[in-house]
Amino acid sequence: MARKSSLEWRASQWSPTGDQRFDRQADALYDACRPCPRQSRNREHAFVFTEWLRKVTRGITVPIASFLGRIGVSPNTVTLVGCLLTVAVAVLLSRGHLRLGGICLVVAAALDSLDGTLARQTGKPTRFGAFLDSVLDRVSDSAVLLGLAWWYMSQPGLSEEILAYVATFGSLMVSYTRARAEAIGVECNVGLFTRVERTTVLIAALILGLTPLGLWLLAIGTVLTALHRVIHVYLRTRDAPI
Repeated sequence: MARKSSLEWRASQWSPTGDQRFDRQADALYDACRPCPRQSRNREHAFVFTEWLRKVTRGITVPIASFLGRIGVSPNTVTLVGCLLTVAVAVLLSRGHLRLGGICLVVAAALDSLDGTLARQTGKPTRFGAFLDSVLDRVSDSAVLLGLAWWYMSQPGLSEEILAYVATFGSLMVSYTRARAEAIGVECNVGLFTRVERTTVLIAALILGLTPLGLWLLAIGTVLTALHRVIHVYLRTRDAPI
């Protein structure tokens, strides 16, 4: 039998007291904590592409992470270097070197996947490391898209520039909705345009010369994913007390 969480156990042990207000709170708390089939399916399929990509690249990332661990490189150092490289990519994009920026972004994305692997290899995952990685991921995402916006400011028309701003907003909201949901105890891995998918779309668009199409996909996909997560959290918490 699966072990219940502490909140679920407390809710299940909260017997009727005769006070209907307390009983309603207990029922709502139990329902909010109990996993439902829909949530399980979402959790199972949310990161299929991410997990597939991690398995495909494991043969490369694990040996590199092991080497970095042996020479004393810390996971936080890899995180910081990856962010700085992404900012350099943003500078390239702001000057119109889109295809070169896409190629360099492949290297930056590879570094981004190394820090977690290195932390697990060295047995040194820390809360601050997870926090730093999350913060610098937001910096990297915003820098690349704002670099594109800067470039398109000097080009005729406004559509690509506006799309870059919308994609920046959507990317931040995708991350924020998950962080805020988890802060109130709701798992929120749903949605298609997670960071791996966003990075993959952007790299492909830059290298193939389809940047406007990539920006359309990112702008629409990130906003829809953020809305999907808001609806997901609403359905899980609408009757739950604070």
